[in-house]
Amino acid sequence: MSRRYRPVVTRPVPATMTLDSAMPALLRRIYAAREVTSAEALDTGLAGLVPVGAFAGLGPAVARLLEARLRGERVLIVGDFDADGATSTALLMRGLAALGFPAVDYLVPNRFETGYGLGPEVVELATLRQPGLLITVDNGIASVEGVAAANRRGIDVIVTDHHLPGDQLPDACALVNPNLPGEPFPHKHLAGVGVAFYLLAALARCLADRGEVDRAAPRQITAWLDLVALGTVADVVPLDHNNRILVAQGLQRIRAGRCSPGVLALLRAGGRDPTRASAADLGFAAGPRLNAAGRLTDMSVGIACLLTDDPVTAARLAGELDALNRERRLLEARMREEAETLVEALPVAASAQLPPALTLYRPDWHQGVVGLIAARIRERHHRPVVAFAPDGQGRLKGSARSVPALHIRDTLERVAVTCPGLIEGFGGHAMAAGLTLREGALDAFTEAFSAAAGERLEPSQLRGELLTDGELTADELSLETAEMLEAAGPWGAGFEEPSFQGRFEVLAAREVGSGHLRLTLATPGGAGRVGAIAFGCPVPWPLPGETVELVYRLQVNAWQGRREAQVLVEHLQPPGP
Repeated sequence: MSRRYRPVVTRPVPATMTLDSAMPALLRRIYAAREVTSAEALDTGLAGLVPVGAFAGLGPAVARLLEARLRGERVLIVGDFDADGATSTALLMRGLAALGFPAVDYLVPNRFETGYGLGPEVVELATLRQPGLLITVDNGIASVEGVAAANRRGIDVIVTDHHLPGDQLPDACALVNPNLPGEPFPHKHLAGVGVAFYLLAALARCLADRGEVDRAAPRQITAWLDLVALGTVADVVPLDHNNRILVAQGLQRIRAGRCSPGVLALLRAGGRDPTRASAADLGFAAGPRLNAAGRLTDMSVGIACLLTDDPVTAARLAGELDALNRERRLLEARMREEAETLVEALPVAASAQLPPALTLYRPDWHQGVVGLIAARIRERHHRPVVAFAPDGQGRLKGSARSVPALHIRDTLERVAVTCPGLIEGFGGHAMAAGLTLREGALDAFTEAFSAAAGERLEPSQLRGELLTDGELTADELSLETAEMLEAAGPWGAGFEEPSFQGRFEVLAAREVGSGHLRLTLATPGGAGRVGAIAFGCPVPWPLPGETVELVYRLQVNAWQGRREAQVLVEHLQPPGP
């Protein structure tokens, strides 16, 4: 959280709102600002999911899986080392076993040894397991060489992925990706685990139609929607209507305790109550602990946590992941401070005059944490950032994070086209990407990346505007409003949790924890008061009697059996003009 001055802008609301007038006016305004125009768009029942028949790429994949099941082939799932990849792997492991596949195993590339995706080195490792079929999850659409290596060994590959494809597609026996050219599936923002879920659902339906499994099998696949919800939220994909259904249904199962013991254990390790789990709990408690394994070691312990059906084992593994996450936090804090020093050392250190894109590198940075550093510096300086770390083999591994106005993967492609050979490999989304450079290419990349970003960005798009849903009245700063907003989700990327702005008098302020600030604020008009928490609040802190301008979220604070409204401060600054 920052005390730097930033422009605060209220989200525009259509002049005519088409939602039911019986809905509370505040909620109607919030939904309208997110372009929700019908009650159907708010329905999170399973019946609202886009049917599996709309996903054309599933046909060849299901056919090959049916063949593998009939032959009793060993199926090897090749995952990824983040939460999306871990949940995708666990989902297919559970689902394929339940659908009668006799031999299902998984292999997750090690970030530090083989790198991301189905590369030739990973195929070498996979061959030792003697699989008849490989299935990639959350990767593979860029694995042209890896799929070719598998083909040469007589191993078929089904690629399931959601990343944007490049000019050349791998020669797999099936490609399942909503973003493939010509794919009619209407919701392009599925996470990798969402793609895996659709594959399982299509397979279960086909087997049920053939009488090879129980007719209820397609419905039983929804038992693992907790994994789909966790992977979808943790991967920060936009929560369009289809993804909101997947997340809402997963949360419903988590709250009822009808989910994987590992998901419950991860939430509890993060101090969250699973019976009241929200998308934010998945994104800020369970997701980071799962990701910590892939960032610092390898993801095997995370997948084991998601696969176990024993609560005691799940709790033990979640404890290991929690310890890794604490280690990750310390490492991130040091690297973040060093990154800020690098930014301040640039020729022009005033944020408004920084280059349109930032490239950061230190030879002692950790590969698994550079993505977090890129995200933190992007948030602070409001421009695309690539952070690099050495891989120990003469190359730099980079992680890029962007601002909404710049499609980062397309920008990297522009650099690759204009400077052939500069980037050894890249891939990703609109907002995040990964890439590899030779160590000696950093300066040339920095210049080319900044130039490519500058061509696409206007200065106004780098101001770091804070979008809010306006102000709340004193009456609206209530537990009733907080509970209404909590129930109105799930909120997430592309369907942002409501935030508000306002000026408040500080009645009391004290430090809690390390660098966090507990406040008591006078409500507008001064008739009441409300508690607030500002995590990581930079000094100098506001003093009692001062007035501050806040951007905040209103949340339920449940503590020792009590429930009350609490202001969660996202941005704090002295009042502007």
